[in-house]
Amino acid sequence: MTREEYKSAIEAILFASGSSVPVSRLAQTLELTENQAGKIADELCKDYEESERGITVIKLDKSYQMVSKKEYAVQIRTAMDLRRNVPLSQAAMEVLAVVAYNQPVTKSFIEQVRGVDCSGVIGSLTTKDLIEEKGRLELPGRPLLYGTTENFLRCFSISSLDELPPLPQKQENPDENALNEDDSQLSIFESENSTNAETENAQDKSGANSDDTITATVGEIIEQATAE
Repeated sequence: MTREEYKSAIEAILFASGSSVPVSRLAQTLELTENQAGKIADELCKDYEESERGITVIKLDKSYQMVSKKEYAVQIRTAMDLRRNVPLSQAAMEVLAVVAYNQPVTKSFIEQVRGVDCSGVIGSLTTKDLIEEKGRLELPGRPLLYGTTENFLRCFSISSLDELPPLPQKQENPDENALNEDDSQLSIFESENSTNAETENAQDKSGANSDDTITATVGEIIEQATAE
């Protein structure tokens, strides 16, 4: 097969699939290496970007998907009689930001940063397929770990988490990790290992004032990064 034929084959696979297809599956199907399949798929993405078609091919981490262009969302919504999705609340944006920048994280870590109970918001974001369970932490109680999904990348129009804008702390202190003081995951995990749930909740409430400012800033960063 020629390179153009490979691109056509990938195009047909993505169209028929209707959902994202891992580059590993493309490589296996076309009998190519993952590196070769990825390069050809990237070329297909570029071809669509440079054309004036109503559809395009996007990269989602290690997968590719054929989607409609956002410029025609209004027409598509009208034709298919779709209702506009309700925007995420400020609380949901803050929780999503904490997960996106620190994943995988536990529920208690998220609540430590925000200073409030986040059970409802986490459940809502999970239902919307923006975050998902990523396993369990090997500590007493084995708390669940959460991370963002492929749908998160799709909704925020980014190919990977590397495209998230840097946090202010990283810009001001390049040698330090973001949220590396009282909110580092290591300290949270150690706290979970050495204290009971009552003590942990009391610690969560004590850090509410300073942490609210941090999460609000992170929420604004994601909104600015995805603004047209």
